[in-house]
Amino acid sequence: MSSDKSSEPERWSGLEEIAQHLGVSKDTVRAWIKKNSIPHYKIGRQYKFKKSEVDSWVESGQSANVDKGN
Repeated sequence: MSSDKSSEPERWSGLEEIAQHLGVSKDTVRAWIKKNSIPHYKIGRQYKFKKSEVDSWVESGQSANVDKGN
């Protein structure tokens, strides 16, 4: 029986982890959150992310439009 990781639920990533994943500062991620452009969830006072959603956001090209005043 092989272990199939796709059947496991995706774990949540914090602000620092997602900033490292994208190679940007935490302040940059916070600015994207403020503009409501990066896919995120607020749980209590913390922001949480799913890497698959953030990766899809980057791959879709939407991340390129963040600083254009949208």
